[in-house]
Amino acid sequence: MILSTDSNALRIYEALASEVRLKIIDKLYERERHVKELAEELFLSNAVVSGHIRKLEEAGIVGSRMKRIDGGTYKLCYVKTEFMQIKLSPDAPASLGCHELSLPIGQYTDYEAWPTCGIATLEKIIGQFDNPVCFMDPERVNAGILWMAKGWVEYKLPNYLYKDQRLHEIEISLEIGSEAPRVNENWPSDIRFDLGGKTVGVWTSPGDFGDRRGRLTPEWWHSDVNQYGLLKVLRIKEKGTYVDGQKISDVGLRDIETDAMNWTLRIAAEDTGRGRGGLTLYGKGFGNYDQDIVVRSYYE
Repeated sequence: MILSTDSNALRIYEALASEVRLKIIDKLYERERHVKELAEELFLSNAVVSGHIRKLEEAGIVGSRMKRIDGGTYKLCYVKTEFMQIKLSPDAPASLGCHELSLPIGQYTDYEAWPTCGIATLEKIIGQFDNPVCFMDPERVNAGILWMAKGWVEYKLPNYLYKDQRLHEIEISLEIGSEAPRVNENWPSDIRFDLGGKTVGVWTSPGDFGDRRGRLTPEWWHSDVNQYGLLKVLRIKEKGTYVDGQKISDVGLRDIETDAMNWTLRIAAEDTGRGRGGLTLYGKGFGNYDQDIVVRSYYE
């Protein structure tokens, strides 16, 4: 979840401005709980806890579902998002136009993958584990997750700008992580981003996360492998490239053929030695964020 200083984010800040609601989030982060459980653990009435839950639900921080337990129906609550980023700089001016594209992670146009590697839809593994050939299976277009110890994937990004429109910024957001044998929170990986044949920067993923299940990860998915990644926002501006607002290189739009019909986006993980490396991409239905690769082109 990405927040800003816009007034629309006030309901989220207000929902977090309560010690009780912060305790509720901590408890729901451990596991799902129903209102009665929360009330007993916090020594509060069901009505008071229900009010706090309602506030958190309205802010999009907490979700709920009905479940039958021992002959009764209970409202089970859970945390919908693990991370929040606050963007203190204002959004793009209203005078800028925007083309937005949601790109499924399986719709890559080329790849190179080395074991440990694999690809899966929301229902099943595609082919076999650690067989790079499976990355060309036609079912890849439905992929919800892909991973590799070494290699890259390439996507084509269409350029919808007219000749009289000037590209102002390209923004790419995606859920991403390293790839370790099984999981490892401390498994850094230098992941390189190329656009239009130019390396725009390198971001270091801290690890391959699996200490708990991803919020969206399907139930059939094994609990001892990749569960979720980090939501990263890559911005390519005129004179540099940024990840989550931090500059990672001086390469920018001025170094890219901005009037090309399309741009090739390559996401690559180099083999950097024992105890580090790899790449995992999460799409809709996997991990913690219900999105594919989202690309926005701002223009004037």
